[in-house]
Amino acid sequence: MQRASRAVFDAALGSLGHPIGVPELGTDIVFADGDVGLETRFMAAEAAAAALAGGAALANQIAVSRRLTPSIVEVTSRHAEASLVSFAHLRFEDATRAPAARLAPEESTAAAGFHRTADGRWIYLHAGFPHNTQGLLKLLGTRDDPAAVQAAVAARTGSELEAEIAVAGLCGALVRSPDAWDATLPGRLLASRPVVDIVQLDETAPEPFPETPRRPLDGVRVLDLTRVLAGPTCGRTLASYGASVLRLGAPQLPTIPLFVADTGFGKRSAHLDLTRPDGKQTLRRLLRDADVFTQGYRTGAMERLGFGVTVVAQLRPGIVYVSINCYGHEGDWRTRPGWEQLAQTVTGMAHAHGEHLGADKPVLQPAAVTDYTTGYLAALGVLAALARRARVGGSYWVRVSLARTGMWIRGLGLRDGHAARPPTADEIAGWQTRTDTAWGPVHHLRPAVTLSAAPTGWELPPVPVGSHPPRFD
Repeated sequence: MQRASRAVFDAALGSLGHPIGVPELGTDIVFADGDVGLETRFMAAEAAAAALAGGAALANQIAVSRRLTPSIVEVTSRHAEASLVSFAHLRFEDATRAPAARLAPEESTAAAGFHRTADGRWIYLHAGFPHNTQGLLKLLGTRDDPAAVQAAVAARTGSELEAEIAVAGLCGALVRSPDAWDATLPGRLLASRPVVDIVQLDETAPEPFPETPRRPLDGVRVLDLTRVLAGPTCGRTLASYGASVLRLGAPQLPTIPLFVADTGFGKRSAHLDLTRPDGKQTLRRLLRDADVFTQGYRTGAMERLGFGVTVVAQLRPGIVYVSINCYGHEGDWRTRPGWEQLAQTVTGMAHAHGEHLGADKPVLQPAAVTDYTTGYLAALGVLAALARRARVGGSYWVRVSLARTGMWIRGLGLRDGHAARPPTADEIAGWQTRTDTAWGPVHHLRPAVTLSAAPTGWELPPVPVGSHPPRFD
């Protein structure tokens, strides 16, 4: 029952750009494959399982290097697949206290979704946070009404509108087939880079892990400057192996409360405004004690705030700096903002999924397959960089993107036709645990991967943003 995920994992070791160079990686991994639960022909479950298994195998190697008992890594594909919609599996015992699934539930999102352009192409408009919605409506010159939005889109050619959206710094992109995307410059640039791209920035002295650990990442400190969903998933994954994770964000930045709860397990959360001198000074102080710095803002944003990769590596030699974006880190598209839906749109996933369903338009997959999987891959990259830093030293830049992850999943091939078997309530309950939170008791998914000799999971409950002071503990 482990053939599919094992095959994906074995193939992934090369395509992920794994920098450790340890040939025995993966020999102590047990995959349990089951029926596919999501209505998709993409190998989403196997990709998630492989990414999680790779990170866990590295965590196991780190544990062994710290004189902990070696583990057998176990991962179940159906549980891994369920984690691609982990927010949907949160069950709050007091539903009246559950955090909202949107920033403003009453707000209209007429601009969101797939729309036909004047030349018969499809474009996806991502309304996102309120400023994205308002910006798109202003660009289209229309009111917040579905028919009016469609008419405004239909008056422009696809390439014209996509270019206008890019210039305005808004979120939207044309639907492309897999072949069409692969022929574009951003597609070719992404294809030339590993799925997990790890760049050594300098040479510094080795930094062995602290003594007397209980878990693989005990003593590792992570600054998490990310929002929705890939970046926070990276921090949550590192916390599941024992890292101390501090989530930082300016109080004026919008968030989606349900996603904060979903990805907040194992973290402290503090407000920090990097547009203020005192906020910058606080982050510089925190960096002195940090091992990992993760950020998911569009390329250039952290540089303008004074915390780009080069500056941070100078402030804290030996740092592992993580950059997560939608379209990759090279070429003109690197500065474009993007989300899960847009990664599926440009890489051909929405095109292929719509064809699979026999729809007359593109269709998104029924899960955040590039968001969560990119988070798992980013954590894998951090684990790889930390292990290398402990042995030979150096500062490292881990680069991942939603579109590159989408291309990787798409490149795994399409499964044969099948009837999806969604997980039963009993299955989901078997994957869940119960935690007391600021929103009351919540039942949520445990990590889909386990280490037999070390506890995996989260020792801190999720909290509303800004609940703690800006310090690690």
